[in-house]
Amino acid sequence: MNKNAIAAGTFLATALCLPALAAPSGTPKAGELSFSLSGGPEFVLDGDVHGGTNAPVADLGPLNPSLAGVAATLQIQSRDYDDVYGTLYAVQGEFAYGLDRQSELFGALTYGWADGGRLQVGGAAVPALNTTLPVFGRFDDYKYWGLDAGYRYFLTDGGDFHPYVAGRASVQWVDKINATFTIPDANIALNNVRFYGDSTVWGAGLDVGFLWQAAPALSVGLETGLRYSGDLNDDDADIGGLGLASINNTGSRWSVPVKASVRFTF
Repeated sequence: MNKNAIAAGTFLATALCLPALAAPSGTPKAGELSFSLSGGPEFVLDGDVHGGTNAPVADLGPLNPSLAGVAATLQIQSRDYDDVYGTLYAVQGEFAYGLDRQSELFGALTYGWADGGRLQVGGAAVPALNTTLPVFGRFDDYKYWGLDAGYRYFLTDGGDFHPYVAGRASVQWVDKINATFTIPDANIALNNVRFYGDSTVWGAGLDVGFLWQAAPALSVGLETGLRYSGDLNDDDADIGGLGLASINNTGSRWSVPVKASVRFTF
């Protein structure tokens, strides 16, 4: 066989193999590792940052000496995450380990945040003035680190488009949250009030999403689902004396994340 025939045969064999080498790898293989980066908003469906109560205050003097002897009732109304924080955001890094062509285990590290804001949280009814004065609150930003572990099941085992469902358990470490409460019309300000301490929060979630194979070792995807995160660690050191100790016995939430992702397979 001459050199030209050998070269032609080698070229033909290589050409026939290239499509197989370049073909998408599909869903996970047993023992296969992948790494994903994802991020997006988290929309809170239900959950209060604080509850409501009516708390009589016999004397406003300790809060403003010019109001010594004047009584009031603090009428605090509940405010949810949407009221205080609006949309939360999160970024996540995930490692996954393939069990077979349609399933994998995964673990993820998450950082989440939301900007705090100022809003009216209720009123102070003052009989001596025959009026109710608005009470405002400003809360620290919401920030946390989290670890997730879970199981993902792919509904297909080939092709470029891979829808899936998943379940996960999580633990989050939420930074302390302080607040400032003001009654501007009475020149009263309670600054840097301890409200929630550093909290360890357990949670769980269900996901639905898809991956689209863009290259042999690269996929892009979109995911949503339902998440639950438990109560925060209330701190009543500054508000207990005002009869407000019950308003921060909460902090749990139900939410819907929407995440875009890019995934690399090893």
